[in-house]
Amino acid sequence: MYITFYGAAREVTGSMHMVSAETDRILFDCGMFQGRRQESEEKNRVIPFDAGILSGVILSHAHIDHSGRIPCLTKKSFHGRIVCTNATKDTCEYLLPDSAKIQESDANYLNYKVVRNFLSQMKSSTKQKSPSPQEIKNMKKLLKREGQKLDHETINTLIDRYNLKKVTPLYTQADAQQALGYFDGYPYESRITVGHGMTCKFYDAGHILGSAICMLKVQENGKDRNICFSGDFGRFDKPILENPTLVFDREDQDVDLLIMESTYGNREHGPVSDVKEQLKAIINETVERGGSILIPSFAFGRAQELIYVLHELYDAKEVPRIPVYLDSPLATNLTHVFGEHPEVYDRKTHETFLENGKNPFSFKKMNFIQSVEESMALMRDNKPSIIIASSGMCEAGRILHHLRYKIHNEKHTILIVGFMAQHTLGRRILEQGQQYEQSGRKGEPPLLKFLNKAYPLKAHVKQIGGFSAHGDKNELMRLVKESNLNIKKIAVVHGEETQALSFADTLKQNGFSTFVPRRGESVQIQ
Repeated sequence: MYITFYGAAREVTGSMHMVSAETDRILFDCGMFQGRRQESEEKNRVIPFDAGILSGVILSHAHIDHSGRIPCLTKKSFHGRIVCTNATKDTCEYLLPDSAKIQESDANYLNYKVVRNFLSQMKSSTKQKSPSPQEIKNMKKLLKREGQKLDHETINTLIDRYNLKKVTPLYTQADAQQALGYFDGYPYESRITVGHGMTCKFYDAGHILGSAICMLKVQENGKDRNICFSGDFGRFDKPILENPTLVFDREDQDVDLLIMESTYGNREHGPVSDVKEQLKAIINETVERGGSILIPSFAFGRAQELIYVLHELYDAKEVPRIPVYLDSPLATNLTHVFGEHPEVYDRKTHETFLENGKNPFSFKKMNFIQSVEESMALMRDNKPSIIIASSGMCEAGRILHHLRYKIHNEKHTILIVGFMAQHTLGRRILEQGQQYEQSGRKGEPPLLKFLNKAYPLKAHVKQIGGFSAHGDKNELMRLVKESNLNIKKIAVVHGEETQALSFADTLKQNGFSTFVPRRGESVQIQ
């Protein structure tokens, strides 16, 4: 039996690992690479094996860097099933079509730029014979209609006429809908047949709604072997969800190989218990200035945790009860999914809310914004409020328009509650905002360019780190040191190379046989 690491090997995204046994091949995750456009495009376009060889996919959770390439399998020769928890299945029904919609939108815009640039080059060319400059001008006018809407029919016609290179999405919304038909959802800790002599069991990973530690049992040559895939391992004592599993069934205790994430393998988070007090202080300070709090947030997980903590603060009357808005149709839909799965809530959530007849994600001042018109009206509203909007790294979406209206006003606060990758607007806001705060807010504020305009960053910038959904170094070590697992070998994945290598060293110092695979590398399980 072999394990081949096709993604998230010495990098964070694109989770994909294949287990090849005597009669079956099973894939752990089929995630999308996320990062610089050209590099991600090259990696995502190529599935490094024929999808038809797979018996099935075991999906650890719904995040796109773990699930995002599933439609690439199902639109090809894949004929197996995708098994996951019930909550993951329900979440993917929103996340995968949304991923496809973003890809289609990006492809349409890039095709518009291809045609526009081609027409501009033709206009400036002294050698071009036809069409005439006036015809080119008329064609450029046809690229958009009804203001700023792209005329896709005209753009595609011109691409075909002049044999231009057309950009196509990785998959379409129709492909995503087709993929959802392959999903089978199961409860935690039930034994699932996934192949000949292969079964799987899901344990709660505590990372996100429905996230699972996946235990694959393989019977081969008269022997049982257990392959454990941590998926993304969560934090302890966070709101809403149960803690990550540390007690496993006796039949799953002996692990031949643990495939373990290392996103924060060399870092330590602040205490989870500090989050509420930090949020309380930021709200009170901002409202005293007469301002609003803008929170760029990921639609899945982070938005729901924020609503939960705000609900607690409002019930305790520890902050002014200003309106709270979730301005993201996707996040609103996913909040409904959270509401449909109380079976995975922790005891505190049941005691605080459910047993008192309360919905954790709904309270008097909580508002869910759907339409563009409602969002635009909210942008122009100057009354103090809390606005949670996507995207989480400020690279797209409605948060950009809220920033456009409020980033230049020192009354307001921009609150960073998630990881901001390099080269993103969110990272620039965080770093330059913190520098300006540390200087005592003296001198000219930094200028940030987005939506084709430069804006002075006069709003206060704050950060709360305790909302992270990934366990830090110490929490990851609890899986291997405090659980009842007997682990023979550990493959460290899902971490930038520095994090993965550092965490591997920590594991080795604690007596574990450990290695850090490279993409495409295989290891044999004896």
